[in-house]
Amino acid sequence: MSARQPTVYLLAGLPGSGKSTYARRLEARGVVRVSVDAEMLARHGRIVADYPVESHVDLLGPVLEWATDRLLARVGAGASVVFDHGLGSRRERDRYKLIVESAGAQWKLVYFPAEIATLLDRLSARSVEDAANSVPITPPMLAYLASVYEEPSGEGEELAT
Repeated sequence: MSARQPTVYLLAGLPGSGKSTYARRLEARGVVRVSVDAEMLARHGRIVADYPVESHVDLLGPVLEWATDRLLARVGAGASVVFDHGLGSRRERDRYKLIVESAGAQWKLVYFPAEIATLLDRLSARSVEDAANSVPITPPMLAYLASVYEEPSGEGEELAT
């Protein structure tokens, strides 16, 4: 490991809140980006268009394992990493904090708050793209995700800038 301790940026926010845009900015500055959505797209295509919504959780498990392994390998090589995935529960965030600390890195939890109306506008605009973050999320899907999402509070989070 290099003399400087690697940092892992953990992102928390709903779809459309700006996580991937932020992750790409960090990537442009030399931080390794590990994108769960990009890997899902590469392996399985687009949700709804290429596989049913009902399969998503089953397909996501192995991709999260891959992403965690990649994160650990890059940190082990001394690199800082941005984990481009919306950690929607405190349990998930706590799990990744422990993984990062156990690997000898430090974590930064970056929170992306956004109003539902703003998210719907962004999701609608990007749904025509053919990219990893262009997953077609309908208003009912977003409402469900928002209903189960746990906003970070008192977890060492900082607001995205």
